[in-house]
Amino acid sequence: MTAHTIEFRPRPGPVTAEPVASAPGAEAGAAARRGFSRPTGTSRRQVALEKRIRRLTGMAIEHFAMIEDGDRVMVCLSGGKDSYTLLDILLKLQAVAPVRFELVAVNLDQKQPGFPEQVLPEYLRALGVPFHIETQDTYSIVKRVVPEGKTTCGLCSRLRRGILYRVADELGASKIALGHHRDDILETFFLNLFHGGKLKTMPPKLVSDDGRHVVIRPLAYVPERDIERYAALAGFPIIPCNLCGSQPNLKRAETKAMLRQWEKDFPGRLESTFRALSQVVPTHLLDHALNDFAAVRADGVARADGDTAFDAMPLEPGKSLAGLDKGGSEEPPDEADPD
Repeated sequence: MTAHTIEFRPRPGPVTAEPVASAPGAEAGAAARRGFSRPTGTSRRQVALEKRIRRLTGMAIEHFAMIEDGDRVMVCLSGGKDSYTLLDILLKLQAVAPVRFELVAVNLDQKQPGFPEQVLPEYLRALGVPFHIETQDTYSIVKRVVPEGKTTCGLCSRLRRGILYRVADELGASKIALGHHRDDILETFFLNLFHGGKLKTMPPKLVSDDGRHVVIRPLAYVPERDIERYAALAGFPIIPCNLCGSQPNLKRAETKAMLRQWEKDFPGRLESTFRALSQVVPTHLLDHALNDFAAVRADGVARADGDTAFDAMPLEPGKSLAGLDKGGSEEPPDEADPD
């Protein structure tokens, strides 16, 4: 089977996506990388893991209506394990999806010292994916503005977001896909809970703060541990970030460590917490904007959602997460792929 061809409609504007390479054998290579054939030597563990990630990603896309027919999806590629996995899985789903959509990979080269600028273009050309590299020296801005020892994440994120929104406009992208996964969503929830005093997290789909773009997170259901294993087995050319990820004592790093310890000590706690985010009971919270407490009166009518202090039985998965708890993260044993 030949590689799936992504045909871009002409778009005005100064930014263009580099076309797919047409070197001899490129189509066969791209086909193999996109999942049309099983590479020689691929373990059963890797195949099972890919199927699980594809299933969870497909579920998230369906549950939150992330991708529609005719969409042009701009996949933000940082060079980390999450964004590599996102692009890889979307390419595989694109080949079998019931709707037609286009993918274009976009990387923001922030001019970090020592950044291997040739890695992503070489990888994407070999993969046969249209891409655009946007070069903006945000590294110097962040280092100049943020005092030494202070967290750079906030400013860096705002600068990146503004640039990516502009590039999405110029490429004619209808959706912006980010590589945030289940653990990112949980970490953000607890960061807001512990440090922001809000019940809030990253939604799988939302409108950007400028009101002009739809941002999606197709890996919303995928645990980070699965992405780590998949990236290692796939051999993605990971590019480390020397600006934000290397900072010590970040609150997010502390929260990540807490969740990983929970996962080790209390199996199932993270799954239950994540499921709770889709089973909100507004009447049992304290937000006056959601409930008119002054109007609450006893009327003698029994209520299914009346006060029982605590649910006696575990909550059943909500409709939006139906099937999420099936399959677990177990993988078939593979003697050739030791733990």
